[in-house]
Amino acid sequence: MSTLKKFAWLSVATSIVTISLKLVAWWVTGSVGLLADAAESVVNLVAAVVALIAITVAERPADDDHQFGHSKAEYFSAGVEGAMIFVAATFILYTGVERLLNPVPIGSLGLGLAISVVAAVVNGVVGTLLVRAGIRHRSPTLRADGKHLLTDVVTSVGVVVGVALVWLTGWEVLDPIVAIAVGLNILFIGYRLVHESGMGLMDATLPDEDNQAIQAVLDRHRQPGRIDFHELRTRESGKWRFVEFHALVPGDWSVERGHDLVEKVEQEIHSALPHSHITTHLEPIEDERAYNDVRL
Repeated sequence: MSTLKKFAWLSVATSIVTISLKLVAWWVTGSVGLLADAAESVVNLVAAVVALIAITVAERPADDDHQFGHSKAEYFSAGVEGAMIFVAATFILYTGVERLLNPVPIGSLGLGLAISVVAAVVNGVVGTLLVRAGIRHRSPTLRADGKHLLTDVVTSVGVVVGVALVWLTGWEVLDPIVAIAVGLNILFIGYRLVHESGMGLMDATLPDEDNQAIQAVLDRHRQPGRIDFHELRTRESGKWRFVEFHALVPGDWSVERGHDLVEKVEQEIHSALPHSHITTHLEPIEDERAYNDVRL
């Protein structure tokens, strides 16, 4: 089993554990805030299963029908997770407003708070691991799944604070108010996840720091009037970075000499940006046709 799949299974197991804990917390207290927190964890479980499926598909090698691989499957997962967060937020907001209009006493708050804190700690630890693994392995699915769990931690903290204030002050109206505030917060986080996955599907350019690293390599090899580079385009798909550019060299160079230069440049880009797929086009620097802009 691959490393990414192991992390995906960890996310599934974590969601099951936290759902169980939060449902117990809600059952012993009757708090609408704790119910909303449990509802988001149900969404976490669905999202974790979707993430596992997406990673399994993304790891398939390229084939005749998908000659660039299946890595974009991860963006669908990140988008689904963002959409699921919207679903959870809608449920939380509805439940909070309903309880605000029809207050219900809550009880056994000490035990409920203790259970919720344990669930939040579990989500926090695993969410941090997933985000770090997603960054390390360039997996948008793991990053999104980890952010989703960390969102759940924010939810849990807000709910715990609200329920604790109810316990201390006796103001039961705080319980649904906190639930509504948490729902609005995770709506924003869901929007960010959907936006990020959409940018990946739309072949957005690499982050500025990656493009700057590529330009730094090209600048090291530029020689005014003799060697230049243009038509740089970049995009990413899952863990892969796609880079293409034109290399302009003296027309009297041999094919071997031009190829040696391009190979050296590509190796330096690979060293700066692992998991890069690089496509280059060699052109004579004196030829006017080399400067025709063919951008889409």
